[in-house]
Amino acid sequence: MTTHVTDVPAAPSARALQHFEDMLSFEADCWDVHESLRAPEVDFILADVRGPVSFAKGHIAGAINMPHRSITAERLADIPADRLFVVYCAGPHCNGANRAAIRLARLGRPVKMMIGGVTGWIDEGFALTASD
Repeated sequence: MTTHVTDVPAAPSARALQHFEDMLSFEADCWDVHESLRAPEVDFILADVRGPVSFAKGHIAGAINMPHRSITAERLADIPADRLFVVYCAGPHCNGANRAAIRLARLGRPVKMMIGGVTGWIDEGFALTASD
C-alpha cells in the first residue's frame, strides 16, 4: 500500500544530499540571519527589497532598503563585488526576494534569500524596527 507521501519514491540518498546542500547555498533562514546579525562583524549585506513605505513601517534592524527594481550596477558600484547579499521581502506570498536575487546574480553578485521574509521573521518572534 502507498500513501500520497510514498506514491512518488524518495530520491536516492546521494541525490537528496546534493539537493539539500544546494538549497543551503541559495537560502538562509530567519534564525541564522538573526544570530549572524549579532556577530561583531556582519559578513553580508541584508537587503529589504520591499518598497520604501513598507520598509519605513517595519524592517529588520541593520537592513538596507533596496527595492528589487532599484538594483543596478551603478547602485552597487561602491560595494565589493564579493560581498554576499541576503535579500528578503514580505514573505512566502511575495516574489520580490526572488526578483532581487535574479538581478543580483545577473550582476555577478553572490546572493542568498532569507526564506520566510518579514512573515517568517515575525513568526520566529523577532522584532522589526521602524524608520524615523
